[in-house]
Amino acid sequence: MKARILSPIALAIALAGCNAGNNEVESSQAEKTVAQADVVVSNPFFTDYTTPYKVPPFEKIKMSHYRPAFDRAMEEQIAAIDKIANNKAAATFENTIEAMEKSGDLLTKVTNTFYGLIGSMSTPEMQAISKEYSPKLSAMGDDVYLNETLFARVKAVYEQKDSLTLNTEQKTLLDNAYKGFVRAGANLNAEDKTKLRQLNKQISKLSIQFGENLLAETNAFELVIDNKEDLAGLPDSIVAAAAATATERGHEGKWVFTTHRPSFYPFLTYSTNRELREKLFYAYTHRGDNDNANDNKAIASEMASLRYQRAQLLGYKTHAHYVLETNMAKTPENVYNLLNRVWGPSLNRAKQEVADMQAYAQSEGFEGTLEAWDWWFYSEKVRKAKYDLDESITKPYFELNNTMQGVFYTAEKLWGVTFKQRDDLPKYHPDVTTYEVFDKDGSTIGVYMTDFYVRSSKRGGAWMSSFQKQYKMYGENAQPVIYNVLNYPAPVGDEPVLLTFDQASTLFHEFGHAIQGLLSDGYYRSLTGTSLPRDYVEYPSQVMENWMTQPEVLQQFAKHYKTGEVIPAELVEKIQASGKFNQGFATTEYMAAALLDLKWHTLETAELQEADAFEEAAMKEIGLISQIAPRYRSTYFSHIFAGGYSSGYYGYIWSNIFDADTWEVFKEKGIFNQEAATSYRKNVLESGGTEDPMEMYKRFRGKEPNPDYLLERRGLMENNK
Repeated sequence: MKARILSPIALAIALAGCNAGNNEVESSQAEKTVAQADVVVSNPFFTDYTTPYKVPPFEKIKMSHYRPAFDRAMEEQIAAIDKIANNKAAATFENTIEAMEKSGDLLTKVTNTFYGLIGSMSTPEMQAISKEYSPKLSAMGDDVYLNETLFARVKAVYEQKDSLTLNTEQKTLLDNAYKGFVRAGANLNAEDKTKLRQLNKQISKLSIQFGENLLAETNAFELVIDNKEDLAGLPDSIVAAAAATATERGHEGKWVFTTHRPSFYPFLTYSTNRELREKLFYAYTHRGDNDNANDNKAIASEMASLRYQRAQLLGYKTHAHYVLETNMAKTPENVYNLLNRVWGPSLNRAKQEVADMQAYAQSEGFEGTLEAWDWWFYSEKVRKAKYDLDESITKPYFELNNTMQGVFYTAEKLWGVTFKQRDDLPKYHPDVTTYEVFDKDGSTIGVYMTDFYVRSSKRGGAWMSSFQKQYKMYGENAQPVIYNVLNYPAPVGDEPVLLTFDQASTLFHEFGHAIQGLLSDGYYRSLTGTSLPRDYVEYPSQVMENWMTQPEVLQQFAKHYKTGEVIPAELVEKIQASGKFNQGFATTEYMAAALLDLKWHTLETAELQEADAFEEAAMKEIGLISQIAPRYRSTYFSHIFAGGYSSGYYGYIWSNIFDADTWEVFKEKGIFNQEAATSYRKNVLESGGTEDPMEMYKRFRGKEPNPDYLLERRGLMENNK
């Protein structure tokens, strides 16, 4: 998953949904006055960064700097917009569209840093600042997009577009600007603009609260084990990690498991204690659904209602129709067509997987029916029985640092890109590792940061974003500062971090986003890097996963962490043979969440729904079996209620179509074929959002993608006939 970095104006709206909290530090007015004066003088946001590549000087940035920086940045942005709107000269591309693009440099600087850090370094103080300024940014966005004088100038330029001599990127910028105003309500009357402002304010507030509740709920739960017999089946490394967690949480001498994924998944996979598996599974799937102070049911329902009301106000049938208009899919109907094509085969495969596990369980003496908390446990047993393969065999070969070197090897073989660790550059946390990135001719590309380990201040999941994007709009090439954030278990003592196969794939996936940000080659900041439709942006990251399983790549990095032995060829063959194993489950749990997202956002009523009943009915309608829960239930579906994926969670499988189709090229020509790699770099990675993505893709592939490759890859073709 990645976070989008937008233009300063778009940021005013988009960033209003970031997590926040309600704890604020108090001080006397006199203290505040003196402190504010000192802060303004020393505020690092107010001067050009003198660090290499303009990496934020994290060690100099204090919490007291953010409020003055936000205040000045917003003032500068508003002043710049007023100047553009009130320009007496006739509106031109340069004095209106390009001028807007170049406005708000300070705002970009502050928001890139603050909202970049709050996802991984959240504190009560940062949450308080977010809660204070996110609504202000949202309101400022409304002030810009609902400015009639400014819109008149944008519209005047747009109406001349056919007679202007614009290059492709300029045409895209103009088109985005005009449509951005229209979609933000510029054509509404005064009364409806007031309603829109109120709706945006309410949605922003609720989105912040949803994320805050989820973080608190995830951090709160503890499965405390004090009887060593209850650890039966768990690998030593997982037991050691649980002991370390217990010590951190004040349970010395015991073991603690949480609803953080690095703790949750291993327990569900290996624990032989079915009762405890059920307890942890229930806790994980009921985050935000416990009728307590962190409950998200009412928030989800109200957000869906408010989004519907906003869509109606803007002239759209539903929120999904509004969102999808600018995506590759264009309409909910097109999304449903794809999802329905995949849903049936994946569900049928999942049912067969249940039958296989049930038979295996019964052969071991299990009585009764398998439930959702049994899936990971028995699927791992079936995998071992079918392929003589389990995670205990593969994990020693996927040590984290070695796997990172496998990623770098792949990038160098494909594009000649190399990475040099730089311990002297600023970093925001000791866990961060920073690299200087070089192109094949030795020229510098930018900076790449990794932040691997789970911590309580970090939200769940994995993502990519940037402290600075690549752009050339001021003459020089601004080089990108890109980062990947993940949630791997932290090392215990001197033991290395060993990854599951899926965790290793995630590292390749997130690097796929990062390499697009690093290799970006565009002029305007808002169009470079990963500034792409939600249902296309996951495509480069998914393609990157393919290289990890190739024998040539595995031989470079998959080495036993103790012996240094290269992963045996027969083990590689087993990994490849098991590639379609459990795909029914993986596809079905994902699809259930994607369909739930669409169900919420194709509602044609403002009537508040009872979230649990609504979700239950939605899952019953699609025939989801009881042994599978949606990957995200409504109350912890932060992608759609506290992030930017509302009506867009389907985008992963839509992007998969491009991924599967692209991999056919490399399968045909060779996984490191330079002609294919160069074309992919030029037409996909470098281009970002500078042009219509389908046109760029067709230049790479020569045609539109074929969805059959996706079904074939997931082993669903036979179930689709």
